[in-house]
Amino acid sequence: MILSRALQFSTWCFGTFSIVWAFFDFRFRDAEGFLSGKFCLPLAVGLALIILGCMMVGKFKRFAFWFALGLVGQAVALQMIEAGHLIRYQHYKPLGLLAETNPLLLIYLALQTSFVVIGLIVRWPKIRAWFSHTFKTWQFLVLGLVFSLSSAAVQREIPLYLGDLFTATFIQAVNLGNIVLIVWAFPAEMLSRLKQILDRLFGTTGKEPSFNLEKEGARRTKVLERFSVFAAIWVIVLATILSVFSYERHPHVPDEVVYLYHARFLTEGVLKMPAPPVPDAFDIYLMEVDGDKWYPSTQPGWPAMLALGVRLGVPWLVNPLLAGLNILLIYYLLWELYDRRTARVSVFLLCISPWYIFMAMNFMTHTFTLTGALVATVAIIKARKTGRARWGLLAGIMVGVVSLTRPLEGLVLAGLLGLWAIGLGGQRLKPAAIAAFVLATILVGAVVLPYNKSLTSKPTLFPLNAYIDKHYGPGRNDLGFGPNRGLGWGLQPFPGHSPLGALINSNLNTFSLNIELFGWSTGSLLLIALLVFSGMMQRSDYLMVSVIAAVFGAHIFYWYSGGPDFGARYWYLMLVPCVALATRGIRFLERTFESKQSSANGQGTRVMVAILSLCILTLVNYLPWRAIDKYHHYLRMRPDIRDLAKDYGFGESLVLIRGDWHPDYESAAAYNPLDLHSDAPVYAWDRNPEIRAKVLNAFPDRRVWIVGGPSLTKGGYVVIEGPITARKLIGEAIGESRL
Repeated sequence: MILSRALQFSTWCFGTFSIVWAFFDFRFRDAEGFLSGKFCLPLAVGLALIILGCMMVGKFKRFAFWFALGLVGQAVALQMIEAGHLIRYQHYKPLGLLAETNPLLLIYLALQTSFVVIGLIVRWPKIRAWFSHTFKTWQFLVLGLVFSLSSAAVQREIPLYLGDLFTATFIQAVNLGNIVLIVWAFPAEMLSRLKQILDRLFGTTGKEPSFNLEKEGARRTKVLERFSVFAAIWVIVLATILSVFSYERHPHVPDEVVYLYHARFLTEGVLKMPAPPVPDAFDIYLMEVDGDKWYPSTQPGWPAMLALGVRLGVPWLVNPLLAGLNILLIYYLLWELYDRRTARVSVFLLCISPWYIFMAMNFMTHTFTLTGALVATVAIIKARKTGRARWGLLAGIMVGVVSLTRPLEGLVLAGLLGLWAIGLGGQRLKPAAIAAFVLATILVGAVVLPYNKSLTSKPTLFPLNAYIDKHYGPGRNDLGFGPNRGLGWGLQPFPGHSPLGALINSNLNTFSLNIELFGWSTGSLLLIALLVFSGMMQRSDYLMVSVIAAVFGAHIFYWYSGGPDFGARYWYLMLVPCVALATRGIRFLERTFESKQSSANGQGTRVMVAILSLCILTLVNYLPWRAIDKYHHYLRMRPDIRDLAKDYGFGESLVLIRGDWHPDYESAAAYNPLDLHSDAPVYAWDRNPEIRAKVLNAFPDRRVWIVGGPSLTKGGYVVIEGPITARKLIGEAIGESRL
């Protein structure tokens, strides 16, 4: 007994030391002193040791061993991935380069594999019996293909892709085996107790009526039930913390810079501003200079919402709040389409979903698009229940708003809800509600026509297409296949767009879904595939599949996948269907465990043991690793210039930014005033001597600072020189120009 307690205490001490050591050892920080992604491994090791120490004496010791093995196993696998903060899809290091990896990582992977293989061999008769009872051969083969092909992103070099596919599939399989062993190691005598706890938390597994006229009070509180409110608060707090500490309340994707500009335009009550005095020195992606006018080429829907945050000085808080609102809407929607348990489990999964949480911390459009889609869908449900036209009107308004934000998603949403409203997949709405829906959709969506005309002089010419036609070539942003599609970016599979390019884009987004949806070490799509190929689909499941199919089908004809920024972001409207189907996949697995002999003692609860274990691993491993390794200073965009302005007291000055257009100038340009002649610092791109001379002549009375950007300093912004007078620099610039 004394020896056991001493061993427990030693394990706790080593675990605590591992975490504290990781905070203070410079090897887990980058050159600037920020925590690096390597920090997540000793963090996982420390927590695993603490868990082992807590459970090594008692009935949970085998469970603790397998859980700790899986916890560290995922952390080790993440350290073997080449990801980082540049724009690229993550890959495991090619087999030929594994020698460059810390050998301890490979040793641990080998040990984990050995333990898992031995553990599975011991339990193989039961596992084999369960498989043969649950799946047919063709189902097993299809599930294997989904499991493998979604584990890696396609690469231009086929050998590299095949090596990555093998490595990723192997590591996912090892971790899946580890989860199976966690499940079987959970003490059988504790299953009934755990089932009671989960039933209180998530509700019973029985089907509940989605609507009861005799329980009006229950209907009114369906959205604001305590579970959904706490979940919404969790999402808001977590997304806000990440927005402040990982994203640093600063735009990191070029699109975000123009969204903030657009929001500031709308806050000032204008659609366009006078062109900058030297347009080449104030060049911002998607900001168009047309003669003497200057305007954003993005759609106005999201900037109009973002403008509320700009007005209050907290634009970085808009998406976290919308994400919290979305939780309430999703909870209501899934309770209506399924039952309370499905709604609760789905919302729980969203609370740890890296895709959902990281999308909620940024300045991108997708969280707001989801809000519009959810409000419209819930309004259709209310219109069906009450027969009131006002709900059809609200649904149409929100579909119109989505079209003003992301036109293609608006088109998909209008089609899906329109078909649902007239009775496909549900009861037909009353004629008045249908008419209100159609009319509101057309009227709100038609706002884009005068908006387009005011900026491009043509009602049917979107500013974005006009911008791309002008700067990249006609038809580059059009839907459909053709040799002139695309902007020539490195992530575009081939020049132009073709069915093969669409297939590759689909692979990239499927891979992103697999890793980002839940951040599980086993991949995120297996549960969805289990349900889809189980033969147990219900009507609501088919509705979810139809949404996935519509979003997928629409984006086949667009040349770009959306890139690796925040997962498969062009497919973001798939989020709720994917989570709902995954939850239904959980229920399918629970039923396979619940025979007449075992249902009373909660054997089906073992499935939730697996899900809870995977979610804990995501919270401990994946979310911190992704927040640190990728999104902190993502794309080398950073807010240092904001701090330099305070430290050096830039005031009414001209700040010349040296370095690349992106990220050096665009990251600083986010802090430019709309009125370049105001008393705030003006940030101009020190593009070349000729442009510099023009800028200095345009601002002859300002003090000048010269600042080096991240691409030059390999770190943050640095003041190279200043303050000096513009007139002094004009002569130097003229001299350089002549040379």
